[in-house]
Amino acid sequence: MKTSSNRRQFLKSFSAAAGFLIVPRHILGKGFLAPSDKINLGFIGCGKQAVGLQNRFFETGQVNILAAADPHRLKLDRMVSKLMTLSEKAKLSTDYRSYEDFRELLQDKSIDAVIIATPDHQHAVHTVFSAEAGKDVYCEKPLSLTVKEGKAMVTAIRKNNRVLQTGSMQRSWEEFRRTAELIRNGYLGEIKEILVNVGNPPRDIDFEGQPIPEHLNWKLWLGPNADAPYNELLAPTIENEFWAKWREYKPFGGGYITDWGAHMFDIVQWSLGMDNSGPVKVSAPKAALMSGEIRGLTYTYANGIEVKHQNFGKNNAIRFIGSEGTLDVRRKNLEEPDFLKGVKLKTSDIHLMKPENHYVDFLNSMRTRQKPICDVEIGHRTASMCNIGNIAYELGDTLDWNPAKEQFKNNKAANALLGRELHGEFKISI
Repeated sequence: MKTSSNRRQFLKSFSAAAGFLIVPRHILGKGFLAPSDKINLGFIGCGKQAVGLQNRFFETGQVNILAAADPHRLKLDRMVSKLMTLSEKAKLSTDYRSYEDFRELLQDKSIDAVIIATPDHQHAVHTVFSAEAGKDVYCEKPLSLTVKEGKAMVTAIRKNNRVLQTGSMQRSWEEFRRTAELIRNGYLGEIKEILVNVGNPPRDIDFEGQPIPEHLNWKLWLGPNADAPYNELLAPTIENEFWAKWREYKPFGGGYITDWGAHMFDIVQWSLGMDNSGPVKVSAPKAALMSGEIRGLTYTYANGIEVKHQNFGKNNAIRFIGSEGTLDVRRKNLEEPDFLKGVKLKTSDIHLMKPENHYVDFLNSMRTRQKPICDVEIGHRTASMCNIGNIAYELGDTLDWNPAKEQFKNNKAANALLGRELHGEFKISI
């Protein structure tokens, strides 16, 4: 266990503030949340995404962040420092613990939930171990690296009566909710075709190995993966501005089909009312490389709607083509047909969940034990859609998919790619 060296000084500096926290809430006024009512969080993964999530959860005023774990010591130390800055500003104190190994964090019975913001190849192991330790889970998207790992995550969450929120926060944003409501209620007419423009599928390792830095426990970073060469592209130093490139390589991520695709295909699933199912066919060309872009994948749903991975001129965006018009949506930008602008839903229409925000929705679900807006099954089904797309690209084939059985029909080669071997002490049942 590694404990922050200046934690004692920090606590001493805020001992007066700590005394304030025991004042009864009715004296402090409406809206104050007593420490005993706050949810205790631990972070697994302390990279760039985790730092952002730390801010989002801290801003709710409903949590105590007690601990973090990461095999990258510099990133772990940065999160400690960031938390202290946030706590100082809020005049709060925190008994903050830091760990190299996430399993030590899970032994802390005071932690109610974990925030998993690790590379995709670790999501299933971290989620299953956390559920078995009695923790609720907020797990970043894409939920899983393979279909079988996603199924294992659903099983673990359900078996242990846990709450899981997938980090697909677009479901809590107005432009995407309105899109899904317009499509679900037929305002665009009959949907003919959907175009999704996200980046390429993953590629094989094509970088040279580098010496492993002293601040990184490479074995723990690899987790369930087989041994692989270290390169700064995978786990960059905190001074670098780029997002880690592990997501682009097959052993660790699913390329941008799963990275941005988990956001955009998720909105497709939501809009079509397919949260517990998926397409029945996926087809990819054998030679899809054009000017550095890999495109041409087509999903087909049972009702005949086709979803195409296609560049239509807008990055990380979706185009819904209906019999009454076309709608484009991406972050902070909804382009509706003129006849829909200002149109309000009728009381008889389907109205989708409208949470205060994605993070509060998770905390509320922990308290009520109701499913959040992006439950584990929803996250799994979206990740599965992305994963079977990558399988089709790898095989360059047309594959029939059974969303009920979560298997390909009569295709051993494709079914063999639904899972992978998990190694060593991080094996889970898949």
